Amino acid sequence: MSYRYEDLAKMIDHSLLHPTMTDAELEAGCQAAVKYGVASVCIKPYYVARAAELLQGTGVLVGTVIGFPHGSNLTEVKRYETELACRDGAVEVDMVINIGKAISGDWQYVLNDIQAVCDEAHKHGAKVKVIIENDYLNQGGAGLDSDALKQKLCQICEAAGADWVKTSTGFGFVKQPDGAYNYLGATEHDLQLMRATCSEAVEVKAAGGVRDLPGLIRVKQLGASRCGASATAAILDAYDADNVDSAAEGKLGGGGY
Repeated sequence: MSYRYEDLAKMIDHSLLHPTMTDAELEAGCQAAVKYGVASVCIKPYYVARAAELLQGTGVLVGTVIGFPHGSNLTEVKRYETELACRDGAVEVDMVINIGKAISGDWQYVLNDIQAVCDEAHKHGAKVKVIIENDYLNQGGAGLDSDALKQKLCQICEAAGADWVKTSTGFGFVKQPDGAYNYLGATEHDLQLMRATCSEAVEVKAAGGVRDLPGLIRVKQLGASRCGASATAAILDAYDADNVDSAAEGKLGGGGY
C-alpha cells in the first residue's frame, strides 16, 4: 500500500497546548502547520481568534480544547467555553469527559456533559472530539473492567453526538509505584478497541506517543483518521515517497505529546 504525503499530513492535528508556549511560539506553530499542510492546529483557547486570523484561507483548520486537561469543569462552563471558541473561529473542539463521573458509573451525567458541548458546537457548524483519557481508565471502574469501561464510554460519546472519540489529552499523567508520573497515551490495543466499538459515523483520534512517521502510519492502519502530535516536523520531514512503504511496520511508542 502506498501512502501519499497529503493524506498523512491531513491526519495531523498540530498540538500547540503546552502551558509554557508563548504567543511567539503559538504563531510559529501556526506557520509550521501551514508549511506542512496538516489538518488543523489544536491551540490554547485564548489564542483561537488570533489563530483564525493567521490561518484564514490556508486550508488548515482551527481547533481548541474544552475542559482541558482534567474534564472536571461544570457542564455549563464547558458549554460556554465551546460557544466562545466557536465565536472566535474554532471549527473543531476537543473536550475532556468528567473522568471521575465516568469511573463512578454516573452515565447520565457523562452523557449530558458531552451532549451539551456537542449541541453547542454543532449549532455553530463545529465538530467535537471527545477525550476519554484511557490512561485513567486502565484499572476499570463502575464494576467494569478497563476494556468494558472504554467501550461503554465510546457508546455514550456516540449517543451524545460526538464526531470523534479520542484516546488521550497528552497530559494524563498517572502516578507510578516509584512515585514518578508517566502515561502511555495512544496504544494499539485502545485504538483497535475504540474503532471496533463505534459505528462508522464516529471517527477515532489518537493522541500521545506518536512521534515518528511509522507511528503515524500505524495509527492510520488501525483505523484512526486523526492524530494529535507536537512532533509534526519530525514526522513529516521523514516522508520519502520512494521509501514510505518501508515505514509501515511502525509501532506506537507511548508517552507524551
